[in-house]
Amino acid sequence: MIMERGALLRSNCYLPSQFRQTRKNLSSLNPGKLRFSSPLPKPVGYSMAANCSMYNSYTAASETGGDLEAEHHPVDDKEFVRWFREAWPYLWAHGGCTFVVVISGDILAGPYGDPILKDIAFLHHLGIRFVLVPGTQVQIDQLLSERGREATYVGRYRVTDAASLQAATEAAGAISVMLEAKLSPGPSICNIRRHGDSSRLHDIGVRVDTGNFFAAKRRGVVDGVDFGATGEVKKIDVDRICERLDGGSVVLLRNLGHSSSGEVLNCNTYEVATACALAIGADKLICITDGPILDESGHLIRFLTLQEADMLVRKRAQQSDIAANYVKAVGDGSMDKVTYPGNERGAFWGNGNHHTPVFQNGVGFDNGNGLGSGEQGFAIGGEERLSRENGYLSELAAAAFVCRGGVKRVHLLDGTITGVLLLELFKRDGMGTMVASDVYEGTRDAKVDDLAGIRHIIKPLEESGILVRRTDEELLQAMDSFVVVEREGQIIACAALFPFFQDKCGEVAAIAVASDCRGQGQGDKLLDYIEKKASSLGLDKLFLLTTRTADWFVRRGFQECSIEVIPETRRQRINLSRKSKYYMKKLLPDKSGISI
Repeated sequence: MIMERGALLRSNCYLPSQFRQTRKNLSSLNPGKLRFSSPLPKPVGYSMAANCSMYNSYTAASETGGDLEAEHHPVDDKEFVRWFREAWPYLWAHGGCTFVVVISGDILAGPYGDPILKDIAFLHHLGIRFVLVPGTQVQIDQLLSERGREATYVGRYRVTDAASLQAATEAAGAISVMLEAKLSPGPSICNIRRHGDSSRLHDIGVRVDTGNFFAAKRRGVVDGVDFGATGEVKKIDVDRICERLDGGSVVLLRNLGHSSSGEVLNCNTYEVATACALAIGADKLICITDGPILDESGHLIRFLTLQEADMLVRKRAQQSDIAANYVKAVGDGSMDKVTYPGNERGAFWGNGNHHTPVFQNGVGFDNGNGLGSGEQGFAIGGEERLSRENGYLSELAAAAFVCRGGVKRVHLLDGTITGVLLLELFKRDGMGTMVASDVYEGTRDAKVDDLAGIRHIIKPLEESGILVRRTDEELLQAMDSFVVVEREGQIIACAALFPFFQDKCGEVAAIAVASDCRGQGQGDKLLDYIEKKASSLGLDKLFLLTTRTADWFVRRGFQECSIEVIPETRRQRINLSRKSKYYMKKLLPDKSGISI
């Protein structure tokens, strides 16, 4: 299965020494100990950190200030070709997708912003659609400090007086100009002249469109505090954003909103980014911060389900204002199907009691004052976030919030790691923390009560000769080996794994998907689940027997083999009259952090 995280680039990819690739049991994880380091110390060889990428030569040169040719280390031709071939599934998977990327002001203010922007330009030309939301908090505070003024925060929001608004407009303008400048250069022309047509050599690299893409309203007076020109998102202009994306532009979404009366309002960057991701139905929200999310042992948390992220935030609600606001926004945490208004494509399944969320003033989609609904996201900020007293709990809360609203993947990345965006998207196990609402959603081990559902799915395939016929008694005997996908109380897919521990391999059998659910990736999800289950059991290989579905398995990494490589105990039970073909796949070590 093509996992969203990315392709294997090279075996010597940079991995910080403190990032163990094992995953702890998160059920006992204390969210108060989510740690961070900002910035990470640079280990030896840091400038070549993205050594696994063909794209790293410019970053190495730019960071060291050296000459590009002097820094260039030629890649072996075979390795270069292998990289492209391994990356192809991920290029195909990400092409045409829409990513909303929020970049921390800390990253933009330091030396790490340039490589990230170059990677964004590179990915844009590969067909990924980007909405960029730059942070400005650091820059605004710095301007105020230079002018002898002190920033004021109440909760997650800045109190925006006249001086703060002036600083906010200057910071947003300066960052916009900088981003446009950094994205404008095309690729280096020195290596492509030999390919002929030079008419495009002087084209602008990336066209950046900015403007008043969302309407805002004043936050007003809350609990006796006048927030001045601080704004909240009222309405995202989805049509105009999508029009610019369809036209091949990168959309730059600043945190300055405009009210119906023509005021400029200073809005929360994360509120803007999360509201935009939900409104346009983004495929991913990517948050680039100044450090990683670590567990209490200092290990990188590579993956969290929505339920796990939700649990971690809730546990901290008594100590964290942002966590408390998350709980207030999403309610009791029931995982029903939640769909953002206007975004029917983004949803996750629960117990079938569907509802549209009505959130509270300043937190969710409804402003709660009878004056009409808004399309607000989830704001994080203030002294709590600045102090990092709770680590990156703020970003985790925002990730859980948008996952609940329908964005299936949120990636929290440490922007101080060179090439982190490429490593996350094109390396199988990624380089950051992924929060997902739909990985193995509804997938579980089968129970005796599932017999009728499994029989209903596999019966047509048995009748057509694709699957071997099994009696109900045989199915019951093998029930412990079956895995099913359940949706709203109905079994919609099944598969079985029969381990042969002595041979360290397992047989994949009876993969079947209900006819009305085909084409939705359920088969891929099941196969990937089976592969991870096999790895957790210490198995090195999977094999299968098939008569009609060889092409499907070949596309997923299986190769034809001889009957001699099948475990002997299984060979003795093969019905040779079916003339099945035999296929095997070697399992790679699983370091994704995804547990089953």
